[in-house]
Amino acid sequence: MTETLEPRAPEAADHSARNTAVLVAFTAATNLADGVLKVALPLIATTLTNSPALVSGVLTTLMLPWLFTALHVGVLVDRGDRRKLLWLANFVRVVMVGGLLAAVLTGTLTLPMIYASGIILGVAEVIALTAAAALLPSVVAGPKRERANSWLTGAETVCNEFIGPFLGGLLVAAGAGIVLGTTAITYAITAATLVFLIGRFRVPPATVARPAVHAQIAEGLRYLWDQRVLRVMTVLVTALNSLWGAWLALMPLFATTAMGVDKAVYGLLVGALGAGGTIGALLVATCNRLFGRRQVMLGNIFLTGTMVATPAFSTNPWVVAAGAFLGGLGSGLWVVNSRTVSQTLVSQSMMGRYSATARLFGWGAVPLGAFLSGLLAEWAGTQVAFAVFTVIALTVVVPFLRVYSRPVAADMERRISSGAEPEAQ
Repeated sequence: MTETLEPRAPEAADHSARNTAVLVAFTAATNLADGVLKVALPLIATTLTNSPALVSGVLTTLMLPWLFTALHVGVLVDRGDRRKLLWLANFVRVVMVGGLLAAVLTGTLTLPMIYASGIILGVAEVIALTAAAALLPSVVAGPKRERANSWLTGAETVCNEFIGPFLGGLLVAAGAGIVLGTTAITYAITAATLVFLIGRFRVPPATVARPAVHAQIAEGLRYLWDQRVLRVMTVLVTALNSLWGAWLALMPLFATTAMGVDKAVYGLLVGALGAGGTIGALLVATCNRLFGRRQVMLGNIFLTGTMVATPAFSTNPWVVAAGAFLGGLGSGLWVVNSRTVSQTLVSQSMMGRYSATARLFGWGAVPLGAFLSGLLAEWAGTQVAFAVFTVIALTVVVPFLRVYSRPVAADMERRISSGAEPEAQ
């Protein structure tokens, strides 16, 4: 590419603490609303149909946009003002949730309306997450990004996996209108916090005409393929996310049958994932200092493998919950470190496309793992399926160690600590 980046504006470094606080507040509130909706919309759908397939389709509509829009959104983020895109995403969320609220209040709500809203809300989420990932390195100085990523990951985990679902259940019990109205207000108020960001929010315009959209998508795919460290990290995440898909798909039936626990205890098992993720995000800086970033990232492979290994060999709820906690712990450690590494390697001109492409593969592995684990469990049994996915985790150990070698890790630490900016692609 002939596109170049201007030097970082001095105020980006001067206002890193302020920008981090703003992004954490924005992330916490929007993830809280997202967590509420992911529980509330399927529960509202149960008032319209008794079909499990139709109800589960609500969550499917929220995830589908990642498969069909992520790459194009990545180009949009690299071309546009990232703060304005966050505003756009929240505006769309307010409009769609407000429309559902109006339908509830007038008694005209239908399942197709929820599906259509779910798809549009899913597109808004793709835009918001991709824009936010690309925005952070432009407003937070390099040496301070690890701490910022830790706080952001913690906020995402606590609000999306803990508080949001809990509030969603309570608010739906109080009434569909209340949950939708509260969520719409949250999205609207949260958008206002972005006014307090200071810095540069878009890549400087190219000195020559930009390639066509599909050409830029191809550039993003080629870039990920050519960057050895990022490519292997993406493959690793794809493999490990398939384990998460398998665990989430198999555990409900396994827990209530083979383990003999009730729904309340099953909720605690799922909660162990979020608890581990939160603690991992908060402890990542300490762990990196004690063991080194490379060893901490390697540890995630074994911790995630433990998550699926424990139910493969035990039906004890405490053992399985401990494995789930360790899997969440590894995830929290990995997310913070992988974000810090990618923000060190990827220039602002490519960050949107890189984030979208990496998420496309990583998040796409979750439903794939769920589907394959279900087939395997049907054929050979649930514990065999868990065991097979444990082996999958081990297959990525050697590629990671070979590519993210000690010299590479040492160079990465030098670049992170110095705040060196990546070269434009």
